[in-house]
Amino acid sequence: MALVIGLTGGIASGKSTVAQMFKEFNIPVVDADVIAREVVEPGQDPYEEIIKAFGEDILQADLTLDRKKLGAIIFNDAEKRKNLNQIVHPAIRKEMVARRDDYLADGASCVVMDIPLLFENDLTHFVEKTIVVYVDEMIQKQRLMERDNYTEEEAVARMKSQMPLKEKAALADAIIDNNESVEHSFKQLKDLLHQWNAFSKA
Repeated sequence: MALVIGLTGGIASGKSTVAQMFKEFNIPVVDADVIAREVVEPGQDPYEEIIKAFGEDILQADLTLDRKKLGAIIFNDAEKRKNLNQIVHPAIRKEMVARRDDYLADGASCVVMDIPLLFENDLTHFVEKTIVVYVDEMIQKQRLMERDNYTEEEAVARMKSQMPLKEKAALADAIIDNNESVEHSFKQLKDLLHQWNAFSKA
């Protein structure tokens, strides 16, 4: 039986770094963020619906969505954020499941679904096992400030807009402790995949 793993974390937790590690084991990753960008490209249904809901002011000169402008609108308005999510999320989920099923049909013994809002949006039914990439709050804040040039207030505001990593860790089947080096995280992942027989056919 193939294994479907749900990978999640928080902003600046190192989830993307861990997602890359699966490629070392030839395990395909279905990335929700990549699909989220693809489904709002010109010509896609959600793109048209977003323009209808938010107006043409959110378009750049090349007619693609101005993600910063749209982000600024929804970050401070829960109702508009909900509206955008109702347009985009169903399309993302449909595409993610299609890609997961394609990999499984091609004989993959393990598929990873990289979903930032795995627990928040109750998407655990898409997967069999869950992994949270965990870092302490202080390290998360520091990395976020360094990575995105945020002030401490900006970093804290973005962290507070997400479910705390401690809560996610409590819900997960396994945790990758990413407080230390990349090598340390890689070893944890390798051990975990062996434990779960994730690449038994590889």
